[in-house]
Amino acid sequence: MQERSFPKWMTTMLRMAAIYNILWGAWVTLFPFHFFDLVHLPRPNYAAIWQAVGMIVGCYGIAYWVASYNPYKHWGIVLVGFLGKVFGPIGFLQHVVQGSLPWVFGLHNITNDLVWLVPFGLVLYGAYKQYKQTPDKVKEVA
Repeated sequence: MQERSFPKWMTTMLRMAAIYNILWGAWVTLFPFHFFDLVHLPRPNYAAIWQAVGMIVGCYGIAYWVASYNPYKHWGIVLVGFLGKVFGPIGFLQHVVQGSLPWVFGLHNITNDLVWLVPFGLVLYGAYKQYKQTPDKVKEVA
């Protein structure tokens, strides 16, 4: 049996992220107006776009579950998720500044993005450190 090269918390965290993303994606897909109603925003004219976001987030959840088996091997999945968690809030802030979104819309950025930034960043840092410690001959084969 191969020894685990990454901390167990990474598996747990990625599985929590997977479950959260799958549930959030299902919620937004099945009930596209619920978030807007909760925060007293007008319902969007094109619910299908919001539902598509939910489906994409759900797919991220499946990918995070796959990455949980070996976060260092599947660092690319974690990187794509990390970038989404960086650029999502940036895009939100851009729209707030432009006046096209109110601050309350950003509530979902807290649980969808911000709480995951540090753990995803730590996975990426750990994968990088492991890569740097790997002998060059092994890197050539991989």
